[in-house]
Amino acid sequence: MNRLQDKVAIITGSTGGIGVGIARLYAAEGAQVIVCGRRAEKGQAVVDAITAEGGKASFHAMDITVPESIEKLVEDTVNTYGRIDVLVNNAANVGLKDGRMDEVTLEMWDDIFTSDIRGPFYVTKCVLPHMRKNPQGGSIVNIGSMAACGGDLGATAYACAKAGVDALTKSVALQYGKDNIRCNCVRPGLIVTPDNEGRIPQVLKDIFLSNIMVNRYGCPEDIGHACVYFGSDESAYVSGQVITVDGGLNSHVPTVAQFRAIGSRTW
Repeated sequence: MNRLQDKVAIITGSTGGIGVGIARLYAAEGAQVIVCGRRAEKGQAVVDAITAEGGKASFHAMDITVPESIEKLVEDTVNTYGRIDVLVNNAANVGLKDGRMDEVTLEMWDDIFTSDIRGPFYVTKCVLPHMRKNPQGGSIVNIGSMAACGGDLGATAYACAKAGVDALTKSVALQYGKDNIRCNCVRPGLIVTPDNEGRIPQVLKDIFLSNIMVNRYGCPEDIGHACVYFGSDESAYVSGQVITVDGGLNSHVPTVAQFRAIGSRTW
């Protein structure tokens, strides 16, 4: 359990949902975890849980939509720990279904783009100078979304913003690879968390499960394990990659669930 031993890791949006799973796995693998987000009470609860398990963590308040808040997070982390080895850009707007093109207002579009692509861009921009000074370089892990895999009936702004995360990943990997900085992206599928479980209708869960290739929904730890790999030295030769962790949901033609239901292999 030492895959991230003594690495200093910022995990944005780690006061709830997927971010908690990532933070706890990072700490279990030996990282010094900076838990950050807007909800101080929940963030401290994550820190307390990690330290109770023998891990190392601290909380820093941060609002992904406020540049000064991001700058303060990075500055305080470097002043306290001397460096930043890993950045996990997880913070994002949780309002997934913003609507169809004709329903999305400019305000909705701007709100989602501010949190879901401008935010990760600016955290990365602030962290990069410190990673470039680090003899060991660094690893940036962006959390994207399967919404970027194709069109949808809604979530137009969200899908476009998350597609931007895919492109940001490849640009950072290309531009800073020679500085020993890697950048990869993890696209979650349907991840059921304590924060969203009560809000996902059973009919939606059933539709997803009929198309997922394994026999369960995803959990935060599924994303956390992928993030551990990308943050660790095991992935030293992996950069610019976008991996979808969705139980195989996007690995097949869209008619699979229907064919399976009628016992047919093909048309």
